[in-house]
Amino acid sequence: MALLEVKNLNSVYGDIQVLRDVSMEINEGEIVALLGSNGAGKTTLFRTIIGLNRVWSGKIIFDGIDITNAPSEFIVKKGISIVPEGRRLFAGMTVTENLIMGAYVNRKNIEIKIQKIFNLFPRLFERRNHLAGDLSGGEQQMLAIGRALMNEPKLLLIDEFSLGLAPAVVESLIKIVSDINREGVSILIVEQDVQMILEITHRAYVIEVGSITINGKSSELMHDSRIKEAYLGI
Repeated sequence: MALLEVKNLNSVYGDIQVLRDVSMEINEGEIVALLGSNGAGKTTLFRTIIGLNRVWSGKIIFDGIDITNAPSEFIVKKGISIVPEGRRLFAGMTVTENLIMGAYVNRKNIEIKIQKIFNLFPRLFERRNHLAGDLSGGEQQMLAIGRALMNEPKLLLIDEFSLGLAPAVVESLIKIVSDINREGVSILIVEQDVQMILEITHRAYVIEVGSITINGKSSELMHDSRIKEAYLGI
């Protein structure tokens, strides 16, 4: 069953049209990759889904509800959380304070939810009283994911998952993302390491110049000549 449906979406960034007739869907329990070069429209699509960019035409349906041009707070309450590009943590606040901020629309059982995040990321428990701005890149990404999970989302959007992170950190984080998905959270993830992300996702979409050009099962796209040439250097 489709949890998120994007139908013939057109969206602008400022005065420039960025998304052109984008259609895609994320099913319950899936982890789906969104691939594309810099400037292709990936972040704009995420911002439009979460309500930060206006929809010019088309529809966004989430969990059976039309959320097209709904306020971001409404969308978050309905169960979509985002880990934005660059993490955008509150640098002058502690790890724990950042997690509390993640629950601003869902304040039930905050202490229990924080403990769940610390169980998922033991390193964050060790650093719980440290300022977010003092954390390493990997720790900041853990915190950004943890903050997004404090909303108990049905759908998690992760933009530029491994940007600036060491390979060993990425390997450990990707396992945690898979665990989050197995717990029932659907995930749409942007990642530049195409080989890695196709190995752990169910399906993938490729966006080029604001339009979806390729989509299919990740296991099949790994062998697609267009993907190999454009993203795998083969």
